[in-house]
Amino acid sequence: MGEIEKTPGLSRPGWDEYFMQVADVVARRSTCMRRNVGAVIVKDKRILATGYNGAPSGLPHCIDVGCLRQELGIPSGERHEICRGLHAEQNAIIQAAKYGIPVEGSSIYCTVEPCSLCTKMLINSGIVRIVYKEPYPDELARRILAESNVLVEHFTMPDIN
Repeated sequence: MGEIEKTPGLSRPGWDEYFMQVADVVARRSTCMRRNVGAVIVKDKRILATGYNGAPSGLPHCIDVGCLRQELGIPSGERHEICRGLHAEQNAIIQAAKYGIPVEGSSIYCTVEPCSLCTKMLINSGIVRIVYKEPYPDELARRILAESNVLVEHFTMPDIN
């Protein structure tokens, strides 16, 4: 067998870009009516678990039964406890736990900056790096992360031109 030929002019994405693109695809599975979010937990350049926001397994999806937070006019970032869905980061951590995959020392790529509840879970799960694309209005999450040893990076997709 011969060598693999490379096509001139095509650029290979860096690791951060690659994993964020995977998180974007994962977000497309979301069943939330308000915001589609994806998360990918990675260690040693290998995907450990993924998650998207939506109702618990086996329960009706928000897109099928409606959204109480939307019906009550609750702004983004408030009253998470009355939402029937789990956040993408929570689902990624749960998926890893369900299959016995340790996440300590790993990174998580999120399409949206984690809320304060997810932030606390990420810290306690041993995740050491959070890379997010879109900001989220939760100052408590930012304050908690500032007190932690978790590295937080706001990712922007590189300009291809």
